[in-house]
Amino acid sequence: MKVLLKADVAGTGKKGEVVEVSDGYARNFLFKRKLAESVNSTNLNVVKQAATAQSYHKEQERLAAQKEADKLNLKVVDIAVKVGDNGRLFGAVTSKEIAEAVSAGLGITVDKKKILLDENIKAVGKYMVKAKLYEGITAKFYVNVIGE
Repeated sequence: MKVLLKADVAGTGKKGEVVEVSDGYARNFLFKRKLAESVNSTNLNVVKQAATAQSYHKEQERLAAQKEADKLNLKVVDIAVKVGDNGRLFGAVTSKEIAEAVSAGLGITVDKKKILLDENIKAVGKYMVKAKLYEGITAKFYVNVIGE
């Protein structure tokens, strides 16, 4: 029997999937607990429309991320920090500080968790930083650390 799952069911499938299960399992477990409903043309149509809408929204997110990556690629962001002797910083420049500088300087919002640092920035200079904006879309930009 084919059923449309209304919730995630361990060992059977995820919410919104159409799966084939035995008649007894469907009647005695899934239907009684309102975890699934039998498949009909209306349900299938709703599932197809939801899948189409989801793919459209994912594509829009991908396009927005690509636009942000194009704006951010190869730009330079300046960060002013306190330094000690020999140009060494007190602490390090964090991804949070980089995200704030990108937001303030370029007007592009980047989550601090998406900024990838190859190494800790502990000295004055110019560093290449990567930001993973979306799956498969990465922007590379420069951070110029300036001593105060």
